[in-house]
Amino acid sequence: MTSPTFSVVIPVFNGEATIARAIDSVLDQSYAATEVIVVDDGSDDDTARRVAAFGGRVRYVQQGNAGVSAARNLGANLATADWLAFLDADDWYYRDRLRWHAEWIERDTGLDFLTGDYDYRRPDGSLISRSMEVTDAGRALLAKAEGRCEVMMESHEMESFVEQHFGDTHTLSVRRETFRELGGYPPGRAVCEDVHFLIRLCSRSRRAGVVCEPMGAYCIHEQSATRRDPLGAQVRNVETLLTLRLALRDASPPIMRGYLRRLRRARLNLAYSLLRQGRAGEAVWAVLPSLREAPGVSGFRDVASIAWNAVRQVRGS
Repeated sequence: MTSPTFSVVIPVFNGEATIARAIDSVLDQSYAATEVIVVDDGSDDDTARRVAAFGGRVRYVQQGNAGVSAARNLGANLATADWLAFLDADDWYYRDRLRWHAEWIERDTGLDFLTGDYDYRRPDGSLISRSMEVTDAGRALLAKAEGRCEVMMESHEMESFVEQHFGDTHTLSVRRETFRELGGYPPGRAVCEDVHFLIRLCSRSRRAGVVCEPMGAYCIHEQSATRRDPLGAQVRNVETLLTLRLALRDASPPIMRGYLRRLRRARLNLAYSLLRQGRAGEAVWAVLPSLREAPGVSGFRDVASIAWNAVRQVRGS
């Protein structure tokens, strides 16, 4: 059979300090990408010159600043390979990232998508943790794999994956055709846009291949949007998840349960962020919808916890 081909899309905004490392990690793959597409989302630093140094090995396109979703979607629309892979400009692939997925696809053409483990690293390269070991879904699949490098995630296991996914954009491989049918990433969303796409992808998938070895590095740094403005990030997280309701109207019960639990968790995180800023009343209102969306013990417990802490905060003020 014909070997699978990959287009790797790298969105970048003012990434002069890290874009060369990201590109190098793709060009150094043990299984070569068909093309590397860098989409510059309106950078005003030295990004263009850093990319130009790679010459014809990289396709460089520019757009006015429209956000990471629009940049990834533009790259995907320009792509010509059968499979899409993505990489953010401050992260990097490990050398066998594409090979692991390519060899599996060659053996099993029925996979809906593939993902895998990755390392959380600091800007100096030091290791923080692995993605799969810090989530319930990841730990369950690691146990299922019993030390093997590969494990299949079936549709019923996607419930936990939707609620608390491991892996991220840079370990995802998806068919170009599937990506376009789903409409890509949600334009205008800079927080939770990856989860928005991933949940929609899971809702139409039955089998996903998971590589249980780290496939790349996700860099944790203080300049990220979620760390600069944690409350704003939590607000946008809930807003983005809420836009999924219509898209999931025909989703299977496991996907809906996973989605609603993720939404409940997001509301709870938002409420605690509001409490930390002394906004007790807003915190209670933020979590109240969980009583309707997640009726039962979990929703009631969330509301009771926030209400109790809100009362203590008001009394102490």
